[in-house]
Amino acid sequence: MSKNFVEKRDDAKEQESAELKKQLLDKLQALKELANASPLDRVRAQLDVAEILVALERKPEAWSLAREAFDAALQLDAWKDAVEACDVLYQCEQQDSVAALGMGVWLAVSFPVDPELTLAMLMHIVEETPDNSDGAALAAVVARYVIDLRADDEAHASLSFLANTLIGRVAERHSKVRDQAALDQWMNKLELRDPQIFLPRLSKVVNIIVSDKWWFNRDELRAKFD
Repeated sequence: MSKNFVEKRDDAKEQESAELKKQLLDKLQALKELANASPLDRVRAQLDVAEILVALERKPEAWSLAREAFDAALQLDAWKDAVEACDVLYQCEQQDSVAALGMGVWLAVSFPVDPELTLAMLMHIVEETPDNSDGAALAAVVARYVIDLRADDEAHASLSFLANTLIGRVAERHSKVRDQAALDQWMNKLELRDPQIFLPRLSKVVNIIVSDKWWFNRDELRAKFD
């Protein structure tokens, strides 16, 4: 590796860091000005700051801010914002980050959350599970199911393409599936066609991921939609 290449790379990193620090100052000022604004506006400003802190590798600070935003979003029944908070918390790479991911997935699948965000959360599940785990297959199939239910006509084609690609990638790493016939056989074998089967199975995977670290009562949240 040449000296000039290293110097250019370091210069680019310094420039990126400087730009992020500038953005952080701007977002912190905006957050300060929202002291008397609506709680939801404040949640979203907190998440903006937390995302920049993650990019700057200031992850413990990002965790504290995103955790506060999560609690506020949940109290406001702002499901999408609560899931976005879980996404940031997962990226913070702290002790309970994987549990935060599991809670975010539960919320994203259970409530009418943007299907693109739901797909992103389920893709994290795929990344967290071993190649031979059925959990990745369940996450990929649920992503496609949610997209079919929630995506509008404009977004459906692109999102379903991403979900189908994810299913194919998971099938290949799980069972060396490389063609449509093998994919059909694989999906039948793992019972990935009936939501009454694969949704409860994903729920069990989420329970394992979160363990006993739930930050909310799921029955109370479900009652809001009964």
